[in-house]
Amino acid sequence: MKRMTKGKFVPVLLTAALGIGLVACGGDDSSTSTAAPAGSEAPASSDAPAGTDAPMGTDAPAEGATLANFTAWADLPAEAGGLDASPVVDCAPADGPLKAAWIYVGPTQDGGWTQAHDEARLAVQEHFGDAIETTYKENVPEGPQVAQTVEDLIADGNTVIFGTSFGFQDQIMEVAAAHPEVCFEFATGYKSAANVSQFYGAAEDTDFLAGMAAGAASKTGNLGYLASFPIPEVVRGANAWTLGAQVSNPDATVKVVWLNTWFDPAAERKAAEALIAEGVDALGQKGIDSPSTGDAALAAGVPWSGYNRDQSENYGAVWLTATSYHWDVYEIPRIQQILDHAWVAGDYYGNIADGFVNLGKFGELVSADTKAAIEAKMAELSAAPGSEFTGPIMDNTGKEALAAGVTHTHGELMSMQYLVAGIDGEIPSSDQ
Repeated sequence: MKRMTKGKFVPVLLTAALGIGLVACGGDDSSTSTAAPAGSEAPASSDAPAGTDAPMGTDAPAEGATLANFTAWADLPAEAGGLDASPVVDCAPADGPLKAAWIYVGPTQDGGWTQAHDEARLAVQEHFGDAIETTYKENVPEGPQVAQTVEDLIADGNTVIFGTSFGFQDQIMEVAAAHPEVCFEFATGYKSAANVSQFYGAAEDTDFLAGMAAGAASKTGNLGYLASFPIPEVVRGANAWTLGAQVSNPDATVKVVWLNTWFDPAAERKAAEALIAEGVDALGQKGIDSPSTGDAALAAGVPWSGYNRDQSENYGAVWLTATSYHWDVYEIPRIQQILDHAWVAGDYYGNIADGFVNLGKFGELVSADTKAAIEAKMAELSAAPGSEFTGPIMDNTGKEALAAGVTHTHGELMSMQYLVAGIDGEIPSSDQ
């Protein structure tokens, strides 16, 4: 999951069967449109899918991406959002280019979540050339304004809408019900409808690998982690990162600081600086949309693993790696289905194997031995997503969270609400 609204935590039961993502608040919405020159065939993006395996530590998406991890609503049980039927929704235009719109809660240059989404939009535009015209609205605040924003986009001729903030979900569901002829793609909610799909992916796997790099880079075994809200996605990421660090250093401990914000660069940097002052000598983050943690790390010379996208060019001296999202791995084949008059709604949970999530480039601080260990584990997680959560696993209160040989189910991962042994911190209550 990712993102919620007004600081209230989403009840755990809502996360139980789907990958749910929640995003930060914004303001002052603005937009732009992009279309390839008429009559041109834009080449596929160099980041667009094209073969079978994602090079490790390169931040490249997998080649030949398919929708193997997509399931139509009719093929899912009711508790996972399943519906009685998944009819084809023909939202392709009768003539002219397909018009597609993305709605963002933050700025397109936030250095993280929204920028990664917009890079995917640009990859879609490049891939389809003059067959598509894309537009976006940025800094759209969660709440009633979302519905009007979507209505305006539909009035402008957009027949596919991509929503990228959890706080948009209720309004998008409302508008979707009034426009059954429009296709809606939503990252990262849990609600289903005949014309609304959900999509997200197994970032916990690459979080684990980034943790391995951080654990190896730490000289003291005292690591720090900035987290947004204590929702299952972020809890899962903190746990995975810690377990990865403990592969490299079994005695590693991780101090988790909850920021209760998705995008506040000043607060993020201040919290990172406080952790460094306490003696932390490696940093990570989850659900934090800006790279300000990296700014603090760079100033102090502390190794840092980022989140959302590759920032290796900007933070080379302290850069380790990062979980990076490749939303276009899902969006390109879904747009193709629209153009083929074959789009149906359902749920998608991508992973390393299909290139939806990957690692950013390795920094110079990552040794050859650590790279080899990460690449070996990456191959394992590519074949068995989520298998880093195989017992025995103890929580940080001394209780058994997972018995020996038992692996968490997908539903358990989506509703995770415990912290593993080695984490210094606790999960705040929803009223904190």
